[in-house]
Amino acid sequence: QVQLVESGGGLVQPGGSLRLSCVASGSIFNHNAMGWYRQSPQSPTKQRELVAHITRDGSTNYAEAVTGRFTISRDNAKNTVYLQMNSLKPEDTAVYYCNADPDYYSTLDAFIASWGQGTQVTVSA
Repeated sequence: QVQLVESGGGLVQPGGSLRLSCVASGSIFNHNAMGWYRQSPQSPTKQRELVAHITRDGSTNYAEAVTGRFTISRDNAKNTVYLQMNSLKPEDTAVYYCNADPDYYSTLDAFIASWGQGTQVTVSA
């Protein structure tokens, strides 16, 4: 059974920093690329968007909105993926989730059911 546990969110002022952590069950972490997603009720589509992605060997990609400010990393020995967020902006306010790539899951229902609770990030003065 897939288990994803995010932590590290909180309230921070604009320009501040946070470091998010996600511990994933071994079966999902060991063989897969991982991503950090976020979902905000203020977003036009209200869809969960991928903001950072890291492959099994450490190659990374970022959404344009966070490039240069966020850094994704992983510790394979600890089954943990991190998101260092610097120069935070109010528009970064969202619930942040981690997950493997959708193609890890055998069905769409399994992917939908896999999400953890997420961690709330609020950027406000």
